[in-house]
Amino acid sequence: MTVISSTKDVGALTLTFVAEFAAPVDRVWQVWADPRKLERWWGPPTWPATFDRYDFKPGGAVRYHMTGPDGTKARGWWAITDIDEPSRLEFDDGFAGDDGEPVDPEDVTHAVVTLEAAGPGTRMTTVSTFRSAEQLERMAEMGMEEGMRLAMGQIDAILAD
Repeated sequence: MTVISSTKDVGALTLTFVAEFAAPVDRVWQVWADPRKLERWWGPPTWPATFDRYDFKPGGAVRYHMTGPDGTKARGWWAITDIDEPSRLEFDDGFAGDDGEPVDPEDVTHAVVTLEAAGPGTRMTTVSTFRSAEQLERMAEMGMEEGMRLAMGQIDAILAD
């Protein structure tokens, strides 16, 4: 199993995922750095992602959409705030409208992805920090925890290519 734990901490306003992969850190880094690889796993299997814009550098903008089984599109955006290749990525994340731009620039979560060697493989820790307990609960009710588990579960197949 790829995801070994997920922890919702309402007091700290965080949702943390820990996953391990049987690949070195630099290969796991590529599932974040390469938008063609990223779109193979970002989003649950029934909601594949397409990255329309991917400016992978600090200050860079990312725009994407996920397409549901009935063709419904859910759009999102990232603002990359920091990159320390190949071990750390930070970005702000939010919902976007049909134009790909933020619906509410204040409705943001901040994600920190850390990759570290774990034996012959890699441990990936992803911490999403929310602005309020209400935002965290709303995202949990939308299925964020299960969606991320399903999404991260697709990474092993990408690393096997």
